[in-house]
Amino acid sequence: MPLLMEKAKPVFLAATVTCLVGGITSYSTTAEAALKKPKLEVQIHYLRMMPKVRPVLSNLMPDPKNSGQAGAELGIKDNNTTGRFTGQHYQLNSQHFTSEEAFLAAVDQVINPDALILVDAPSHLLAKADSRAKDQGALLFNVGNSDDSLRTSQCLNNTLHTYPSRAMKTDALAQWLATRRFSDWLLIQGPEAEDKAYADALKRSAKRFGSKIVLEKQWSFDTDLRRTAQKELPLFTQGPDYDVVLVADEAGDFGHYVPYNTWLPRPVAGTQGLTPTAWNKVVEQWGAAQLQSRFEKQHQRHMNDRDYAAWAAIRSISEAILQNKQQAGEQHKALPMKQFLIGDKFHLAAFKGHKLTYRNWNGQLRQPIPLVQPTS
Repeated sequence: MPLLMEKAKPVFLAATVTCLVGGITSYSTTAEAALKKPKLEVQIHYLRMMPKVRPVLSNLMPDPKNSGQAGAELGIKDNNTTGRFTGQHYQLNSQHFTSEEAFLAAVDQVINPDALILVDAPSHLLAKADSRAKDQGALLFNVGNSDDSLRTSQCLNNTLHTYPSRAMKTDALAQWLATRRFSDWLLIQGPEAEDKAYADALKRSAKRFGSKIVLEKQWSFDTDLRRTAQKELPLFTQGPDYDVVLVADEAGDFGHYVPYNTWLPRPVAGTQGLTPTAWNKVVEQWGAAQLQSRFEKQHQRHMNDRDYAAWAAIRSISEAILQNKQQAGEQHKALPMKQFLIGDKFHLAAFKGHKLTYRNWNGQLRQPIPLVQPTS
C-alpha cells in the first residue's frame, strides 16, 4: 500500500484537489439555489389550558410556566434551520388560558380546514377541540394529556398524541420491575381522580407483566409530612412482605416523602421514586445530549416531558412535509398529513435510539419510556 501511494502521489493529489474544488463549487451553487426557493409558509398554533395548581406539601420542583411552549419554540427553530434549504418557513402562535370559555373561543378562532394545532388541555376540553377539528378538517396534537381513555374509548379522530399515555408509562415501569423480579407490590393511591387513574394503569400493567399487588392503601391524610414522615409512613406501610412500593400521587402531595420512610427497606416507584417519563434531563444517549444543550441554551432550564412532546409534534409536521413524496403540494394540509403520519412510510428521528412512528388505530406516538430517579 505505501508503494502504491508513492507512485501515484503526484497524480492523485492533483485529482483530489480538482474534485474537492469542484465539490465545493457544486455545493455552494446548490445551497444558493435552495435558499432562493419560494418558501412554504406553515403556521402552527399552540394552545394550553393552564392547570389549576392546588397547594401541596412539596413545592421544590414547580412546573415551569412555559412548560411545553419552550419545546415547541425549539422545534420551530429546528424546522427553520432545515427549512432554509427545503423551502419551508414555520411560525408559532402560542396562547395560554385560565378559563375554559376563552380556550374554546380560541379553538374556534384558529381552527380551519388545514389548521395544525398543538393542544395541552384537560380531557373534556381536548375532546371538544377534537370535535371542532373533525368538523373543520384540522389536525390536533395532544402534547400534555396522558388520559388512557383519549386513546381508547373516546377515540379522537383528528388528534395525534405525542405525549405518552399512563398505560405506556406504567407498562415501561412494570416491565423493568418484572426483569428485576420485584413482583410483589404495595400500592399507595392518593385521593384525586388522577391518582385513581394512575393506580388503575398500574393494576393493568401488573396483571400484564405477571406482578401482584399484595396490599393496596389509600392516602387520605392531611398530615404535615415535612415534620412527621419518619413517624407516620413506617406505620402506614406496615403489612405483608412486598418487593417494591408503588405510589400514585400525580400532584406530588405526599409521594416525595415515601422513599426511605417505608416500614420495610424497599425501593419506591411510580409517580415518585423511580419514575417513567417521556423525557428527563438525564437522557443523554443517541445524540440526546446535543438536544438537551440546545434547549438549555435557548431557555436556561432543563427540558421536561411536555417540552419533548411539543418538540416532537413540531418536528413530526416538518418531517411529514419532507418525507411525503406522494402528495406533492398537499403535504402541509391537515388531513393528508394525518394519513401520512399514521402510515408505514413515516418515521421520526427523536433521540431515543429508535425511529418513532404513530399507531394507526389511536394516533399515539410509539416511543421508548425512560425510567429516572429523583435528583436534588
